[in-house]
Amino acid sequence: MHAAISQFQEQIQSAITNQSTINITGGNTKHWYGDIAHGITLNTSSYQGILDYQAEELVITVCAGTPLKEVESTLAKKNQYFAFDPPHFGPGATIGGMIAAGLAGPGRGQYGGLRDYVLGIKIMDGRGEILSFGGKVMKNVAGYDVSRLLPGSLGTIALLLEVSIKVLPRPSKTQTLQFHIPQAQAIVQMNTWASQPLPLSASAWIGNSSEGQLWMRLSGANAAVEAAIIKMNQHVSGHIVPEDEAATFWESIKEQQHSFFTGSDDPLWRFAIEPLSAPLPLENPTLIEWYAGQRWVKGPLLESQAQQMAQQYGGHATLFRGEKLKNTSVFTPLSFNPLTAPLEIIQQRIRQTFDPHGIFNTGRMPY
Repeated sequence: MHAAISQFQEQIQSAITNQSTINITGGNTKHWYGDIAHGITLNTSSYQGILDYQAEELVITVCAGTPLKEVESTLAKKNQYFAFDPPHFGPGATIGGMIAAGLAGPGRGQYGGLRDYVLGIKIMDGRGEILSFGGKVMKNVAGYDVSRLLPGSLGTIALLLEVSIKVLPRPSKTQTLQFHIPQAQAIVQMNTWASQPLPLSASAWIGNSSEGQLWMRLSGANAAVEAAIIKMNQHVSGHIVPEDEAATFWESIKEQQHSFFTGSDDPLWRFAIEPLSAPLPLENPTLIEWYAGQRWVKGPLLESQAQQMAQQYGGHATLFRGEKLKNTSVFTPLSFNPLTAPLEIIQQRIRQTFDPHGIFNTGRMPY
């Protein structure tokens, strides 16, 4: 047994004995995401490495403490990548942190989220026992749903040890088009294009209630991309963005380093709503992604105002970044979107099964 795993077990047993909690960290690049966590730190960086990489099968198995940049570099050598564009938010990001946060970048709208690519996991539960679920191929469905519990759980269910993730071949050509159109037109247009057989891979609109710029990324075979550019320009006049400029732009959106995110210290709200919904009735600076299914809004909003507005548009709102005052959560309060009685029972059973002593209940997310 790896020395790091033995150490993890000792920490968990100690937490059980002392009735304390464990705060799991990796590169600590997403420590701000979620409520303030409490507990003794368990750092996964001592357990890292690529355990198996079957490029021909499009799957890679990695230890949780492995740096994300190391994994992406290995994939790049085989011209493969994580299509959901996971953000790093810092140079020390790890695979475990990527899974725990469950976040995805511009590619999410076209290729699906991180959870869709998790094939199998090995975890250590709240008793210190090692459990494995899933496999290394999509058709292996034994325990498949359990494998999908970890993404987005922020270390509040179990300690991730290893994960098998599906990867995709990198497209042979990528091109970005830019259009100067208002928000309402952009929402309709990006959804229209998304419903057509075009090689789209990302979308983003940035502006205010009336003016803005729409960016559409195309990825695929050379002929398919060239044909799509001609077809899209027949509907709305746009121009091709130079490749270097486009790559910088999409990276800045993924890592939230674009001036939209960094220009001020205003709170940042994330609205997950129906893609075809009309523009939000706000004058705030807005950035729209995922064919208008995800909308970022900057500026002070009352939580009740944001939630009511989101519900009217078929979704919910989250304070993604903001000052964490007492009794303020960056997560949607369960009182706004309560679980149904059956789901409440399921959630409690999951917690009791994997963490009967509550050692992972750090307060980082609603428990």
